[in-house]
Amino acid sequence: MTAPETVETDFGWALGTVMRNYMQAAGQVMVGVPGGPRGYQVLAACGREGPRTQLALAHQLGLDRTVMTYLLDDLQKEGLVERRPDPADRRARRVELTDGGRARLCELAERLAETEERLLERLEPDERESLRRMLFRLATGSDTTTGELCTMAEEITSQEC
Repeated sequence: MTAPETVETDFGWALGTVMRNYMQAAGQVMVGVPGGPRGYQVLAACGREGPRTQLALAHQLGLDRTVMTYLLDDLQKEGLVERRPDPADRRARRVELTDGGRARLCELAERLAETEERLLERLEPDERESLRRMLFRLATGSDTTTGELCTMAEEITSQEC
């Protein structure tokens, strides 16, 4: 039997603490966004991948389709997304960002990037890059390079920002 981990080596404690700090700070950025972080996730998914059906978006984000409907109602009322019939299946609706949605996504992405930098300021720039790359690899099982990660992030922020 091994000795219990100390706080300094407890992965779960460290990850949980960083996550709570991030969620609290990101929550402040999301104030006023319909659906808060979930609303941002919808905007980001539409910004990255273009129009998707409501159902595909709900599956991707792990949301119940009823929750997705209410969330999209709120985002649409704010003028951030539009739902249009899917040309391949008129029963389905495709979710698209409006110009206002793109502008809001850019603003949020910039503010989140600033929040991340403040959260990671104790790390050197190369350590920040390594941490992001390793977390991405753990989260996705992908060995995506830093350049590809930057390209993905730039796709969101470069759209008319």
